[in-house]
Amino acid sequence: MRTSRISHPALRPPVLVGLFFGLLLALGIGLHRDYGVSWDEVNNHLNGLVSLNHVARQLAPDLARRVAAGQSPIPAIRDFPDSDHGPIFEMAAALLGYLFTDGDSRGVYFVRHLLAFFTFVLGTGALCYIGRQRFRDWRWALLGSLLLVLSPRFFAEAFYNGKDVVFMSFFTLAVAGLLWLRQKPTVGRVVVHGLLTALATDIRLQGLLVVLPTLVVLLSLPAPHYPVGRRALLAVGYLGAALGGTYAGWPYLWATPPTELWRAAQQLGNYPWPFTVVYLGQLVPATRLPWHYIPVWLLITTPVAYSALALLGLSSSLTQLIRRRGRGLRSAVGQLDAWLALWLLGPLVLVISRQAVVYDGWRHLYFIYPALLLFAVSGLRDLLRLTRPAAPLRGLAGALMLAAGLELAATTIRMVRMHPFQQVYFSFLPAPVVERLFERDYWGLAYRQGLEWLLAHDTAPKLAVHEQWHYPLYNNALILRPEQRARLHYEPDRVAGARYFMTGYRWHPQSYLDSMGREIHVIRVEGVKVLSIFERNGRRSPSSPSGPGKP
Repeated sequence: MRTSRISHPALRPPVLVGLFFGLLLALGIGLHRDYGVSWDEVNNHLNGLVSLNHVARQLAPDLARRVAAGQSPIPAIRDFPDSDHGPIFEMAAALLGYLFTDGDSRGVYFVRHLLAFFTFVLGTGALCYIGRQRFRDWRWALLGSLLLVLSPRFFAEAFYNGKDVVFMSFFTLAVAGLLWLRQKPTVGRVVVHGLLTALATDIRLQGLLVVLPTLVVLLSLPAPHYPVGRRALLAVGYLGAALGGTYAGWPYLWATPPTELWRAAQQLGNYPWPFTVVYLGQLVPATRLPWHYIPVWLLITTPVAYSALALLGLSSSLTQLIRRRGRGLRSAVGQLDAWLALWLLGPLVLVISRQAVVYDGWRHLYFIYPALLLFAVSGLRDLLRLTRPAAPLRGLAGALMLAAGLELAATTIRMVRMHPFQQVYFSFLPAPVVERLFERDYWGLAYRQGLEWLLAHDTAPKLAVHEQWHYPLYNNALILRPEQRARLHYEPDRVAGARYFMTGYRWHPQSYLDSMGREIHVIRVEGVKVLSIFERNGRRSPSSPSGPGKP
């Protein structure tokens, strides 16, 4: 890719862009207390504590001992099985939770959710920057950011998904850093972009996907202004910042011998997750998923207009590149389109072809979604051009644009109605089909509202509750008030010892037998049942409403 400085009036963002991001931050601050604690969050938070504790023991052992004296025992980094998961976000969340709360889990998870959303806002801003470079107009760029915010599952998961959505945000920042570096390759920008690459890699090793295109940019700088020695120096400086930053931000790398690191690297893409997923009505092992698993999940959880417009934009861009027989790669826009196509399709093809282990929908590939949205904006621009008076398909293009606008409005309304359960959004499938064929609230967020309802409607000092997997019950109790948590008693091993049975239908899509008790409370989201509470004895309990998206 060539160095280029783009100067265009439409690139200068007006007050409206700042207002958009200001309102987005305010929205996150106002809503971050509404979500429960996901299945992974407690373990992820512990990963942050383990890594932070290791750093403290290496750099300030006396301080580490004083802090640890008042805390629950924290495992050593070599004894914690998930310490090889990128910890940089979790370390920051754990540190802020320690600094700004009294240590109670409720406050700690509120801080974590707020930090996760702030990271999402950064990624949304990075997407806007990339859009400005691609479309040379802040309005189209802002539309791409708006589509990301109005993606229901991403909006909900932006508060609690510290792996996939945070990685998507950091990866998008790294791509924006590459474009920023390309405008003016200096040593300072090389270092900053290297550190952005390290941030993404310290969440997931896939952050290293940015390295190759960056080296191509640096090593292909025009010779008159950038002699070979200077290009090599910039490339080495970038690699040093990226790899050095990755090492500094991942304490597991400090504590692990190279031979073990090599074995861990060989497991990438074949993570030994020994469970099944509900897919097309069947329980399918995560190690034997069909090739269409990710494409189907992507389509049914993305607004239809976004997918259709992205297909149009991608087809148009690839067609132009093919027709021009590579000459399009000489322009900045053509190069960027090629990189966006690689960003969108490369990981998708790689995961499908290698039959990599994935689960919980397509969350492991969330980081390709910004590229999809940029192609969606490109497709909308193509439709707009077809609505000109002389265009032969003017009527059809206008109708398609109207349909896309209506779905955007409908998606916004659905997100408001579903709050705080946007994580179970399905774009076009009716509720009975969803319940029969797919996993629902696999994050386990609805357990918080279930526990809150139960505590409000049963005044007993102790409530015995059972769930086949105790994690969603325990995790969501952590965000309740301390006096509420004190009333809960879990029976993880036997149903008979608990008065109440709670289920989120993760691995049990069908209805439960009457032997489980009487169903006394249901949470439905747009007609999809995402949580049920059963009472095992015959004492009368108050029934509950089951309106869409409301407990």
